[in-house]
Amino acid sequence: MKQLSDRINSLPTSATLAMAAKARELKEQGKDIISLSLGEPDFNTPEFIKDAAIQAINDNYNSYSPVNGYLDLREAICKKFKRDNNLSYNPNQIVVSTGAKQSIANVAQVLLNPGDEVLLPAPYWVSYSAISILSEATYVEIPSSIDTDFKITPEQLEAAITPKTKMIFFNSPNNPSGTVYTEAEYRALAKVLEKYPNIYILSDEIYEHINYGAGNFSFAAIESMYDRTITVNGVAKAFAMTGWRIGYIGAPEWIAKACNKMQGQITSGANCIAQRATITALEAPVTKIGYMVEEFHKRRDIVLDLLGKIKGFKLNIPEGAFYVFPDISAFFGKTIKGQKIENASDFSMLLLEHANVATVTGEAFGAPDCIRMSYAASEEQLREAIERIRKVLA
Repeated sequence: MKQLSDRINSLPTSATLAMAAKARELKEQGKDIISLSLGEPDFNTPEFIKDAAIQAINDNYNSYSPVNGYLDLREAICKKFKRDNNLSYNPNQIVVSTGAKQSIANVAQVLLNPGDEVLLPAPYWVSYSAISILSEATYVEIPSSIDTDFKITPEQLEAAITPKTKMIFFNSPNNPSGTVYTEAEYRALAKVLEKYPNIYILSDEIYEHINYGAGNFSFAAIESMYDRTITVNGVAKAFAMTGWRIGYIGAPEWIAKACNKMQGQITSGANCIAQRATITALEAPVTKIGYMVEEFHKRRDIVLDLLGKIKGFKLNIPEGAFYVFPDISAFFGKTIKGQKIENASDFSMLLLEHANVATVTGEAFGAPDCIRMSYAASEEQLREAIERIRKVLA
């Protein structure tokens, strides 16, 4: 008799990966699918980073690396944190992992116990809830809406805290909404958390450089929060290095030590060649990736303009990342192309089946009135995708 563990049975499938798989399946069947579902830059890794990887291969980097990463990489990460985030870490506070997703999973595994509660300001990245479940904790959503620019208030945070609250996950710039919290907004939330010294903060800043003027402020830069904030980052998004799988944390040393212990029993050290390339990426001036950010900014404006002309799409202006997250609840209850639209999942499937455009339902992100559309695609594809959507909804 085949019996899977309760652990895996309790775990949902990633909605973003599921939609991407469905889009690939339809493509293989010969359908002309435009995928706006995956959070992956459509640029190639910059040449200077690839050159560093080639040099590492020629220098015979082929052995197991230290579990927490090469020392010179951890030193480069410390310098990056100081330069970009005004955060002071030493190499013993840094752990390099196989992607920021592993970084987050490590932190959850070493801090959470069964029955603990994790606060997730919604919308949130789909894996936060799954990682909480895997850690045998309970996640609690703090809702927001497009009318508040998908931000929570200090009052909402205070109301959500219970004696069981152990962690809160912040993500700015946000996936899926593109929302960027300001320094003043973060400081107001920190004022609430100052009353609860046993709550830890995970600050996911993977999109920090894909920012259109709002600027990025790190939660750990608030003095009262530094000793219980874990800052998560990586090179996937800003450097177009998703497949290189390098993420990292800056954390209180006792948490970093625990993550190192956990990782030592799961994957050990991250890919040695990718680590060497990451040193070059992080030591380079941020201006070297400016061309990608400029292109994303241009695409964002095009997408907002075109979607704004389709009746029923309610939009805000995302200040970072490469997503738009429109409220499409105006279509709920309507029948389109013979399909009754009851929720965002129905709407997302309508677009896939009739417009051949893959998006992701907002239900997966804790925002059931919305869908996520990635504009990490060419301008031509974006214009074609939105024209297809317009025709289906006309």
